[in-house]
Amino acid sequence: MTARAQGAFGRHGGRLAAAAAAFPHAPTPWVDLSTGINPHGWRGPRAAPAALRRLPDPAGTAALERAAAAAFGLAPADAKAAAAVPGAEAALRLAPRLTGARAVAIASPTYGGHAEAWTAAGAEVRAVHPDELDRVEAEAVVVVNPNNPDGRRLPPDLLLGLARRQAERGRSLIVDESFVETAPELSVAAAAPRIPGLIVLRSFGKFFGLPGARLGFVVAAPETIARVRAAFGDWPVCADAIALGSRAYADLAWAERERSRLAAQAERLDRSLRRAGFEIVGGTSLFRLTRSRDAARRFAALAGAGVLVRPFDDRPDWLRFGPPGPPAAWRRLDAALSGFSA
Repeated sequence: MTARAQGAFGRHGGRLAAAAAAFPHAPTPWVDLSTGINPHGWRGPRAAPAALRRLPDPAGTAALERAAAAAFGLAPADAKAAAAVPGAEAALRLAPRLTGARAVAIASPTYGGHAEAWTAAGAEVRAVHPDELDRVEAEAVVVVNPNNPDGRRLPPDLLLGLARRQAERGRSLIVDESFVETAPELSVAAAAPRIPGLIVLRSFGKFFGLPGARLGFVVAAPETIARVRAAFGDWPVCADAIALGSRAYADLAWAERERSRLAAQAERLDRSLRRAGFEIVGGTSLFRLTRSRDAARRFAALAGAGVLVRPFDDRPDWLRFGPPGPPAAWRRLDAALSGFSA
């Protein structure tokens, strides 16, 4: 497969239909490791049929938000500071409107959706190295923590110091915590209601393995939350998102067990990838970033074996792997990797 053809998968993961079209002879079902989503999804009841035949009750949305706020470590008095939205992607696309900033500095490299959102809003976009954050000057700053795709971790104290400096100047800091459930000690969400301009984005689907529920949250000071609620109206999320999210966020024992399981699987994945000659660049327990000189060839070989991983247009030597999950998926991955030499 040419680098240009590989670029069809370089924007984000989850393009199974495109993969099936590009590799029509690949064995099925596909093993999709391209998205960084927990393969062991939380198991619980969806919305009752009656709930799907009526508009979501605002009381149900409020209960969901309280459950999420508690899981994020917010004080009970700040429970209304977590606003449900139809996915973290929707929240990050809204960020330019929430801040009103015309220039943004984005700690890079990172998830490309942030730059896309600010560019679409007509803002000046500047990539900055994370080491520059203690001296960055910009109307808005965006940080993903832990970072996608390399798993870079920034200490909460650094981000809170930056948030306070931005607040003193009437500026904003957006912290995307889409993968923070794998490392909850990194979260600054609990501080967001009390620091003007600090906006924290959270994802439900990645850690809980239910991305189709399309559920995320914005955590911020009251004036920002009011703008979020105005943007999405009285029914920001669907009945299934309310039912699943309310129960899943309250299941703290499951979350603790899942963190341990994902960490063990990440270690196992690292061993498999190193045996196949990949260099581990970084990651979280929901994805591992690798480097290899022949990454394009390896991507095509894996796809030809029915295993989809994530390539990168701007880094042709990188591939990102999510955890396989079920035993059959591990066997498929190990068989595909066996064709590579260390």
